[in-house]
Amino acid sequence: MKLDKPDLERLRDYWLSEALDALTVANHLVEKKDYSYALFFGHLAVEKILKALYVWQKGDHAPLIHNLLRLALDLDVELDESKKEALLTITGFNIEARYPDIKRSFRHKCTIEYTTKQMKIIKEIFEWLQSCLT
Repeated sequence: MKLDKPDLERLRDYWLSEALDALTVANHLVEKKDYSYALFFGHLAVEKILKALYVWQKGDHAPLIHNLLRLALDLDVELDESKKEALLTITGFNIEARYPDIKRSFRHKCTIEYTTKQMKIIKEIFEWLQSCLT
């Protein structure tokens, strides 16, 4: 079902606001040294901005999926190999931070160095997607 313009703008703005909030939470979690959850919220931020872009480009509700590459492949955006790789890595944070049996090893992986590097990539992807909204 295609959305009319006021609903389209409202839904896009909703997803964008949610994306910005998730990125803010991710940054707060980094400050608190809660690195695995920071990356989880980084994933949410990218997912939500992809959904804002999906709504804007497709004129319809975003699919109820969490795979960032699948979402991006449905959009009119230029995806080089580094962006595809980044989206796959960031998608992993959704799984790794969520399930207890995987979360333990993920926490050990999330050093300050690893998290800082991944948050930089998350922010770069986020800013690129945000620029696609205008």
